[in-house]
Amino acid sequence: MTKSTAKAPLAGTPSLLRAINDRAALELLLENGPLSRTQIGALTGLSKPTASQLLARLEAAGLVLPVGTTAGGPGPNAQLYQVNPAAGYVAGLDVTNSEIRVAVADITGTTLAEHAVPTKGVPAAGTVPTVAAAVAEAARAAGIPEGGLRTAAIGVGGAPDPVTGKLRYASHLPGWHSPRLVEELTGAIGAPVSIENDVNLAALAERSSGAAAGFEDFVLLWAGAGVGAAIVIAGRLHRGFTGGAGEVGYMPLPDSPVEWDARRRKFGGFQALVGAPAVRALAREHGLGAATAQESVAKALATPGTGDAFLAELAGRLAVGLAVIVAVVDPQLVVLSGVVPSAGGERLRALVEDELARISIARPEVRSSALPGSPVLLGALQRALSDAREAVFSTH
Repeated sequence: MTKSTAKAPLAGTPSLLRAINDRAALELLLENGPLSRTQIGALTGLSKPTASQLLARLEAAGLVLPVGTTAGGPGPNAQLYQVNPAAGYVAGLDVTNSEIRVAVADITGTTLAEHAVPTKGVPAAGTVPTVAAAVAEAARAAGIPEGGLRTAAIGVGGAPDPVTGKLRYASHLPGWHSPRLVEELTGAIGAPVSIENDVNLAALAERSSGAAAGFEDFVLLWAGAGVGAAIVIAGRLHRGFTGGAGEVGYMPLPDSPVEWDARRRKFGGFQALVGAPAVRALAREHGLGAATAQESVAKALATPGTGDAFLAELAGRLAVGLAVIVAVVDPQLVVLSGVVPSAGGERLRALVEDELARISIARPEVRSSALPGSPVLLGALQRALSDAREAVFSTH
């Protein structure tokens, strides 16, 4: 008989258990606001002495602060604690071919400042300096000390390839295709940088605090200057083998032109049916011409007859593309986002849901985005906060 070489599972070490308890307490403070030692003990199952030691450790590490006492209850007032906002700062960026929008927040998620800079006319070689300057200006406006940023997350209209690091599907963003771009941005900004597809970030924001809160399987369809989708399966983003899952603007559809060289900047497919230029063109056909796609949709909402016909045709186009997506993914929910669905509001949403139910066996619920401001910017901040909290809370 040979002796088994299998090792027994290692029991949790005291340091590991302390780290787990500390992280749990910090997450509770972020979620619930100021808590007392007794409340933290009750929520974590820790004894009062252990909860006291935990709070002492976190306060010594600069991760929590005392912020007053309880009042109004029986017995002496209890000290309250909250996460120290200055424990770390993050930046989120929304990058388009016309501007860079930056928001900075503290570790609790409170947005401290926003800043935007135009990018038209910026040469490819100026991309990294322009991004770094925009982030630095936002940090200064927020009063963040130099070098105070922990992480930065950037949303772009493209797909970072997880193998090569190169940005795909982004010919509209010159200067963003270097395989060393993340490294270059990290050095220029002075904090670790991650780059994510902008629609994926919008989906993260919707799942955290928007229309998809509580949903594990959903698709977010973005229709604006570009068209894209984010796919969330079992609570996780599905990016695909090359990072290009959800690039549905290229998806061939009936009644849309087919561009046989999809790498060229001009292409057909879903983009040619519901992208902003297509929406303006459709509006002109119905006598509803306007300067932008949003204005075209708004004009249709206020114009009985021709406006109704325009909205019905636009909803049909959106539903055709969605029917293809839901036939493959079978999501519980579809979220409509971007300037075109936002301009159409509840009326366009209802038309899309009805038309999708008519042509598709799968009939997911259809909701409009429920987020104020830029969903991409909110998602970028959340991605940056997740990375920063992992670094700060796990290594104190």
